[in-house]
Amino acid sequence: MNNLPEIIYSSSDKKISGEISKLVKNKKLKKIAPRIYTSNFFDSESSIIRRNLLFILGKLYPGSILSFRSAFEFKPAEDGSIYLTYKYSKLIYLLDLKIKLIKGKGPVEGDNKVFGELYVSQKARAFLENLTRDKTSGSSKRNLSTEEIERELEKIIVTQGEKEINELRDNARKISVMLNFHEEFRKLNKIISALLKSHPSDILKSPVAIARAFGKPYDSKRVELFGNLFEFLNTTKFSAYPETNITEKSFKNFAFFESYFSNYIEGTVLEIEDAKKVITTGIPLPSQENDSHDVLGTYLIVSDRTGMSKTPDSFEEFIELLKHRHKILLSSREGKSPGEFKNVNNRAGSTEFVDFTLVAGTLEKSFEYYKLLTVPFSKAAYMLFIISEIHPFIDGNGRIARIIMNSELVKSKQSKILIPNVYREDYLLSLKQVTKKSDFQLFIKMLDRARIFSSGIIGDDINTMQSYLIKCNAFLEPDEGSLKL
Repeated sequence: MNNLPEIIYSSSDKKISGEISKLVKNKKLKKIAPRIYTSNFFDSESSIIRRNLLFILGKLYPGSILSFRSAFEFKPAEDGSIYLTYKYSKLIYLLDLKIKLIKGKGPVEGDNKVFGELYVSQKARAFLENLTRDKTSGSSKRNLSTEEIERELEKIIVTQGEKEINELRDNARKISVMLNFHEEFRKLNKIISALLKSHPSDILKSPVAIARAFGKPYDSKRVELFGNLFEFLNTTKFSAYPETNITEKSFKNFAFFESYFSNYIEGTVLEIEDAKKVITTGIPLPSQENDSHDVLGTYLIVSDRTGMSKTPDSFEEFIELLKHRHKILLSSREGKSPGEFKNVNNRAGSTEFVDFTLVAGTLEKSFEYYKLLTVPFSKAAYMLFIISEIHPFIDGNGRIARIIMNSELVKSKQSKILIPNVYREDYLLSLKQVTKKSDFQLFIKMLDRARIFSSGIIGDDINTMQSYLIKCNAFLEPDEGSLKL
């Protein structure tokens, strides 16, 4: 395997520049644009540029800000234009794309640094930018239309509430002073006020060293898929389901069934009463020691409300959380390398997961999109899919994916999601359809149905909770029935 990232940039460092020349001469790299090389000789140059565009912009124009409509869309407009606020104005052609640099003030506090050295205008700034006078012409405009701006504001109100929209307005007021967007703020304030009326309340000696100098290699197709999933989630409205298991006892009762079903999906089949005994005593069944440890390990994580409330603010924290929870989950399975990323490749049926040499780089790229999501359910769904799709560990990937998903929901005080036995095939099929066909609709429909079902699993009495699950056909095999709400 060519252990190089898909995109490599020219360098003023003579060693790196010399190595690039050697790789080009040996036909391991080719130049596709000024300062840009690729190790991909199969896909079109345009598709390579497009799926890596935001990372390229961060490298070529460090300190620039993805602005105007691009701050919302994160992709070129219909005519190939993408807009950046920079230290000077210039139109630059990158194959079929038009990079429109617009002179303006650099990043201010709150603007997000997400794709290397590229920033993205924070929401308040982005709304103000899109309310400036737009003198552009052609098949696309620099700014979102007033209707599109209103829809974006409406989405914030519906999914995050009035408090969030008022905080955005207060932030926009401060930014308008810094950036001289006084008239734009007046327009924004007027729109928000109107909307609220209807909404009450190294170094070059080995392939590894070369890869380090150029950046971590990653699975470019997966990163493209994650970008598309991000776009879908970022433009879809989702309802919130507040946590109903407020007491510690009911939270732990739910955690028991969450652990039981999450392990069933992976082939751990314990009788329900045996599972209760394992959780109550903390002692594995001699006849099913590994299965018992798996259920117990999962329960130790998901029953800890404080621990489950921890979500990552940085990529380093993300990796630390993943490895820490995996170490607890598979603490008794030394042969499964608990707490360590895989060192061999894994697959499930016809699905080949991310190559083990690409795991770290792919996780890092995917985290850039996570940082841009704000709605808890969107973050939860995104985390579930990327961890399932990357499969960073030898074993335990599905369970870790569902744990990380639910952690996002616990953090935001929303109902966790449980995938019961009877819903196993729906769950696995929807994940596969995203992998094979980018069917995000089916994935979200599946997850939303599971969320509605899960929000009704309530109670301080574990037997009452179990009775509800029986009525919903939760314990049936997939070919024995269907999930009832």
